Amino acid sequence: MKEYIALAVLWPFGGAVLTWLLGRNLEKNGRADIARNIMAAVTVLGELAVMLILCFAGRLIGKGGLAQLTGAFDPAGPKSAAVIVYWQHLCGGTLSFALDGFRGFYALIAAFMWTVSTLFSFDYMTHYANKNRYYFFLLLTLGATVGVFLSADLFTMFIFFEIMSLASYVWVAQDEKEKSLRAAETYLGIAVIGGLCILMGMFLLYGNDFRNLSTAGELVMDRGISQSRFLAAGLLMLTGFGAKAGAVPLHIWLPKAHPVAPAPASALLSGILTKTGVFGTMLLTLRFFAGNEKFGLLILVLGLCTMVTGAVLALFSVDLKRTLACSSVSQIGFIFTGVGTAGMLGSGKSAEGWLTALNGGILHMVNHSLIKLVLFCAAGVVFMNLHKLDLNEVRGFGRRKPLLHAIFLAGALGIAGVPFFNGYVSKSLLHEGLLVLQEEWSLPWGKAAEWIFMFSGGCTAAYMAKLYVALFWEKNADESLQKTYEEKKPYMKPLSSILLGTAAVLLPVLGMGTGIEEGVFNGESLLGALVSLVIGGVLYFLLVRLVFMKDGRYVDLWKPEWDLEERLYRPLLQGLAWLLSVVCRFLDVLPDYLIVGLRKTIYRDSPLPHELEEGNVLTHAAGVVVDGSRNVLNRTFCKKHPKELFFEHKLAMFAEEMKENHIMIGRSLSFGLLLFCVGLVMTLIYILLI
Repeated sequence: MKEYIALAVLWPFGGAVLTWLLGRNLEKNGRADIARNIMAAVTVLGELAVMLILCFAGRLIGKGGLAQLTGAFDPAGPKSAAVIVYWQHLCGGTLSFALDGFRGFYALIAAFMWTVSTLFSFDYMTHYANKNRYYFFLLLTLGATVGVFLSADLFTMFIFFEIMSLASYVWVAQDEKEKSLRAAETYLGIAVIGGLCILMGMFLLYGNDFRNLSTAGELVMDRGISQSRFLAAGLLMLTGFGAKAGAVPLHIWLPKAHPVAPAPASALLSGILTKTGVFGTMLLTLRFFAGNEKFGLLILVLGLCTMVTGAVLALFSVDLKRTLACSSVSQIGFIFTGVGTAGMLGSGKSAEGWLTALNGGILHMVNHSLIKLVLFCAAGVVFMNLHKLDLNEVRGFGRRKPLLHAIFLAGALGIAGVPFFNGYVSKSLLHEGLLVLQEEWSLPWGKAAEWIFMFSGGCTAAYMAKLYVALFWEKNADESLQKTYEEKKPYMKPLSSILLGTAAVLLPVLGMGTGIEEGVFNGESLLGALVSLVIGGVLYFLLVRLVFMKDGRYVDLWKPEWDLEERLYRPLLQGLAWLLSVVCRFLDVLPDYLIVGLRKTIYRDSPLPHELEEGNVLTHAAGVVVDGSRNVLNRTFCKKHPKELFFEHKLAMFAEEMKENHIMIGRSLSFGLLLFCVGLVMTLIYILLI
């Protein structure tokens, strides 16, 4: 079993290198695409096989159902035994991996999604440049993501978290257009800031890991960590994990990265990479801060704000992939709501409510991953045929395309929470968890939280109805273009049809299977879903059709000045950079002014008894030689035009200038910082090599 865990982490890295080498070496003879595709397929299918062996042969998934998944977050102890693997002396420490129900299952979900996305990429990436680079970083990110989900401690999680963030940056910048590079810049900036926050939190909790943590009290009392230090570490790590998850207010990268990234990569960014941030948040809330109602309340409030913000942004959007990206923000809010509810209830205080809310959060993670796989790949089919994403331009493309129609409809019904589809089950459990919280705590704002939940669900139905109607029912304003759309065949290759069709079928199958198992086909749950769908219908007809449409066209009413990144984050960072440059410049010249002031006051220079001779022994010797040569030339070749230059004086002045420059550099703060950086780099190299 332990060998398979190592293989699950390392196999994608090896596959990435081999795929890149094959593509590069065979590029000249025209066989690169075939060889690269075969190697990429072998890599993802091999990873899927390894994870299936780990999950089913290891009995991590079976008759235990969701109890085997929630056990990883139960402070009372896991309900399924975890297999621990240690890799000694790597990255200056020890990497450790744990395989329990949740970790194994979500690594399996990641492997499945990567398999579908990679195989779909064979069709989608046909006309893209730099395919070697794309597949290399696609598979590299798979290994890093599996490493994150299987990590057993903070150190291991951080290492793979950073590899994943840096490798996936290339997806966003793939086509190298100006818009793509700017979106990639935003993505990388958020990833780096988030990573630094996690690192600072790690420094505050150095030496502690996920495996042995049960409650915050254990750390505070038994391990001697102060409450303020523990809280600071938790908030820092929450910032980092929340940034990757796309929680408000660090959600700004999702609406910009998804429209420019290739559709298969968008499916993974939305469906899997955001879940690494959710996974970290769950560990913080349910393990680090187990029993801390205030931290659970913070996550719940973040969830409510995120779900509303994403839903409103999606309603305003007229870009197909941007709408789906904003939808991801909203659905992450639903998951955070379930995690926060579970954190407030606590497994020891209300075990039934805790389990219901957590089941809903985990199920919605899985459901959202699979739904966005279907929806983003369906959007990819539209884009690779039209190379457009604006709803007014792609309107009517789906007419007379029954397979694409069925695939997109399955995803739309799933994410809208329609009964008998998977999204309905998880949203019903989340709603039930909120109701239990309301009863247990008697919160004055509990009813408001429930209605925010219902309203956000209604917004989901409304913006998905907008996309669905525009693509499959409305006709394009240009009749000739509409005729071209309807006659376009084939619009999708057989492999892509099989992949997307299989993924779409999973949505109602999981919905009915988990729905029966969790018992959500009851009057109360059905009524809650009906209320959200009615709200969605009202929003669609009164808002989308009447406000967001003018003269038969969808209009983007979101003003540029409302852009949080351009109006707040970028000016704030630029101002901070300017302020730090002023501070550093001041610190750089301060020692010089202090030295000059001291020499003119306390350490005043004493008068010299006689004038010092200029230069030194070397300048004098060189001057004698050069001046002697000049005299010889003046008496022979240059007798008519003698040279009057005195080189000994010039060499002496040059030596004095160099000496003064050396003294000023040696006294400057910049030189000291440079030496510090050199020493730090040498230290890091030493640590990595020992």
